[in-house]
Amino acid sequence: MSDSRTLTAWRRWGYRLLPGEVFSYVLHMRPAEWPIMAGHTLLGYLLAVGVSGALRGEHLGAALGALALWVICLNGGTLALNSVFDKDEGDIGYLRAPPALPRHLLAFSLGLLVIGQVASLALPLGYRAAYAICFVMSLLYSVPPFRFKAVAGVDWVINMWGFGTLTPYAAWAATGRPLPLGFAFVLLAFCPLFAGLYPLTQLYQFEEDSRRGDRTLALIIGMKRSLDIALGSVLVAFAFLGMAAVLLETGWWAALLALPLAAWLQVLLPWRRHHAGWSSAQHQHGMYRGLAAWAVTDIVVIAVFAR
Repeated sequence: MSDSRTLTAWRRWGYRLLPGEVFSYVLHMRPAEWPIMAGHTLLGYLLAVGVSGALRGEHLGAALGALALWVICLNGGTLALNSVFDKDEGDIGYLRAPPALPRHLLAFSLGLLVIGQVASLALPLGYRAAYAICFVMSLLYSVPPFRFKAVAGVDWVINMWGFGTLTPYAAWAATGRPLPLGFAFVLLAFCPLFAGLYPLTQLYQFEEDSRRGDRTLALIIGMKRSLDIALGSVLVAFAFLGMAAVLLETGWWAALLALPLAAWLQVLLPWRRHHAGWSSAQHQHGMYRGLAAWAVTDIVVIAVFAR
């Protein structure tokens, strides 16, 4: 426990500032992921109002409230709930050397999820519905006897819809604006895109997932097929983005989509070619490179579709 509390200057500062186990609760919400989740959530807002509308502050209050509930209550609560039932000892996504589980982490995580759902009543119906769907999926994903994160394929479907499409949709819905078909294709594209990213998050945890008995998608189908699925899913995602570009008549701006596609291929093709000789640390590094390609995709999608 002492090592986990003193691992970095950030942790030492946090445990000094927040007494007892309080900072452990924060760490199990995995705030290192919050910028990624916030960026992907805000994508929906920028698509809804455009960059110019965002600069004018259109629907900004609703968007910021929706963002806080989605990132802190829903995402933070879900990740803390995962920690309760996973009981990981090694590094996990966005949290190195996780601290010992605080005594009331289960009640804390469920409380966050419920607070977010109640507070969402102040926002439009589409947002409330998206939050409720993800709330239910979070419980099914983490909590026995369901624990769908350990059911290969079901874990994949939950994440591709929850993070991939419903996350940016939630910020769009917070504005109260209707969703045209072209923009629906943009949001839908992030479903197969996350279908490509998700297996990459499991490859470096092969040994620990196997020891715990979790039959994850990557463990069932193996590394090579996981990388094949990732590559195919990414290509489907960019096909959807291409369809959206046609429907929304983006013109030459659509050519910019080649940049994130190239970033994904640069991650996936070498990984597929050399995966057999890679260590867990190399697979983990590959996952973070995939997250960087995701960030590039978000930025270019804003440039193409949120002008």
